Amino acid sequence: MFLFARKLILTVLLIITIFTTGFSPKANVSPRCSCKEDRQLALKNPYMSGADVKEIQQQLQNLGFYKGKTDGIYGPETAEAVKLFQKKYNLLADGILGFQTYNKLAKLFDVPVSLKPTTPPPGKVSIFIDTFERKLTILSDGKPYKEYSVAVGKWHTPTPLGVWKITQKAVWGEGFGSRWMRISVPWGIYGIHGTNKPWSIGNYASAGCIRMYNRHVEEIYRWVSIGTPVVIVGGPYGPFTSGFRTLVKGDKGSDVVEVQKRLKFLGYYNGNIDGIFGWGMEKAVKRFQKDKKIPITGQVTKKVYDELQIIRFE
Repeated sequence: MFLFARKLILTVLLIITIFTTGFSPKANVSPRCSCKEDRQLALKNPYMSGADVKEIQQQLQNLGFYKGKTDGIYGPETAEAVKLFQKKYNLLADGILGFQTYNKLAKLFDVPVSLKPTTPPPGKVSIFIDTFERKLTILSDGKPYKEYSVAVGKWHTPTPLGVWKITQKAVWGEGFGSRWMRISVPWGIYGIHGTNKPWSIGNYASAGCIRMYNRHVEEIYRWVSIGTPVVIVGGPYGPFTSGFRTLVKGDKGSDVVEVQKRLKFLGYYNGNIDGIFGWGMEKAVKRFQKDKKIPITGQVTKKVYDELQIIRFE
């Protein structure tokens, strides 16, 4: 039943794609997404700390170079483990985790494509991404051609759901992932790209972009052109799979789009359906709250969702 439903959604969305004109950013927009490049880690006083340090400790531990606590603190034991790794792979053993060391770590985890070259899809190429399954499927004339595991947005920085198009392509250099393909999301810079954190593939790990193994993104990069349709779907509850967040002015996302659509249908909102919670949307929410005798905060709370009749099976 699940597979049938997935195929049905895929078919419907691809039909929509044919008749949908995607948002096209200006050509001079920098092809850099909201993902952050890795900072250089080194032994300092006070010690550097953070989720990126913990992540590196875990990977060095998996490779047998680190035996300490994965506490996210870049102390002497972590620096020594980095030196051991660097010596092993003929890098400058300075205990500093920079681009070269990150890149070497990435190559150890990256998954190669088949040594036998894949024949390009024979038909019209489109892309289907299921963030719930963390899979990207290349379609040829609407039929599945090849599937890849990907990393998608974390729960608090979700990958934007919807029907989009590829608007930019770029070859990236060392230190961040080898290829980039921007998708036409109007409220931010999102794309499909490689990564120097291949161990994150298959997880909810990004700031909203779709991460692929570098060798995989290099393969599909050859098949994808500007204007290629991209359909992104989520779990059984779409943009509300992870629940209802309280929306405030400044928020962006697919859930904002759903609220804008409902407010516009009811005559409260006359702005763009762009996924950006701006002044106009806040004013519309306040008008709606006043009419429904809800405390006038300008925020989209659970009570507002209920009054808008937005429920999780949509």
